[in-house]
Amino acid sequence: DRNNIQPGDRTLLIVEDDTKFARILLDMVRQNEFKGIVAHSGNTGLALAQKYQPSAIILDIRLPGMDGWAVLDRLKHDANTRHIPVHVMTVEEGKQRSLQQGAIAYLQKPISSETLHQAINKIKVFVERRVKNLLVVEDDENQRLSIVELIGNTDVATTAVSTASEALQAIRNGQFDCVVLDLGLPDMNGFELIEQIKKLPNGETLPIIVYTARELTRAEDVQLRRIAETIIVKDVRSPERLLDETALFLHRVQADLPAPKRQILEQLQNSDFQLAGKKVLIIDDDVRNIFALTSMLERYQMQIFYAENGSDGIAVLENNPDINAILMDVMMPE
Repeated sequence: DRNNIQPGDRTLLIVEDDTKFARILLDMVRQNEFKGIVAHSGNTGLALAQKYQPSAIILDIRLPGMDGWAVLDRLKHDANTRHIPVHVMTVEEGKQRSLQQGAIAYLQKPISSETLHQAINKIKVFVERRVKNLLVVEDDENQRLSIVELIGNTDVATTAVSTASEALQAIRNGQFDCVVLDLGLPDMNGFELIEQIKKLPNGETLPIIVYTARELTRAEDVQLRRIAETIIVKDVRSPERLLDETALFLHRVQADLPAPKRQILEQLQNSDFQLAGKKVLIIDDDVRNIFALTSMLERYQMQIFYAENGSDGIAVLENNPDINAILMDVMMPE
């Protein structure tokens, strides 16, 4: 339908190399009052997303040329397309990865006709709902108010609670698009709260941003990365990171944000772009230092390698000669 799109039309871009499945999807999106655009490769999909600014995207992962993971990453790191909701449909296992990269949903093929209809209807409902809902779970009143003020705008309705029980009740009774929570709550361990949220019918795919001042152990970091979409450790730049991450998961149109918030995101994205994809080797015998540095550098989409002694560090470097930088402790056992 790309030659028949008028201003104000709802459009859905289908990035799928299987022509038969793409035709099935096209018929279904038309039944849901979308105009459909089809791309059979990742590169074409990216170009069409930029050109047509579709209302939503259905994305396969196994694509010729650029695969779907790279397409999703590029979409979510471009201010012009990161707000577009993406539904991943693929034969590959990758539910957690797709949600962590900012997709709104994931389905693994083969997919029944009924499930497809339900998925496209959910996309339609999501697109039609202009105001997105954010839940903030923070027991510190000043922090809670500052988060609401930081995120708040006419396109986001924020519910702020101070306990885990209030959070669970809110999720049971309402519909949220993203949760920001602190780990230090008075009535429940933050890890347990996340597990409880994921067990709820409308909490399984709910994006969760952990926003905490707590120093995490390596084991806690691994556990959180398995169940949460993003971890932000509170520091001098953490409010900017929180604004950026919530904008991603709430699918906010950056150009429509108030000028001060838009400027914050632009400055953050410009600095991140220079570091994104760079490879860093950390050599340190203290795993706490490795964890702290990894947590910080991963916020900038950097790829991290690490070793706990000099010998292992040399081996990692020999196996990865394209590493861009090394952070090294001088006091090590080997």
